Amino acid sequence: MGTYTEEVGKKLNELLERTYDAEKGYKKAAENINHTGLKNYFNSKAQQRYDFGHELKSEIKSFGQEVDKGGSIKGSLHRAWMDTKALFSSENEESMLEESIRGEKTAVSDYNEVINETSLPASTKSILQDQRSKIEAGLNTIKGLEDIVD
Repeated sequence: MGTYTEEVGKKLNELLERTYDAEKGYKKAAENINHTGLKNYFNSKAQQRYDFGHELKSEIKSFGQEVDKGGSIKGSLHRAWMDTKALFSSENEESMLEESIRGEKTAVSDYNEVINETSLPASTKSILQDQRSKIEAGLNTIKGLEDIVD
């Protein structure tokens, strides 16, 4: 059984930062899409990441650690790039889906890294495994959405 250490707190705060970035990115994607199904999908993914963030914050706080606020500079730059791409792209919906797939694959990798390379308390590991499973399920949904956009 793992213990909650400063290193665990740091890793969870990094995941939390990426979760904030994903939430903002999905909101931005929903704003840039006209397709109703995709708009609903991106909005639901933003809500999912909002919920993930609250779970992570609660877990961090339950072990007496500080919660980092906000998102990353990298995430802000990525959203600005998405805005620019949406403005000039004739394949807006397809490009947004491609970015979503890339982001979800990165998220799964981030979760795997924390789960596999960090000694975690059982409650923390359970939360991370559950969130990772939901992200993986979302990847399958995105691949299905690609077919309706093509």
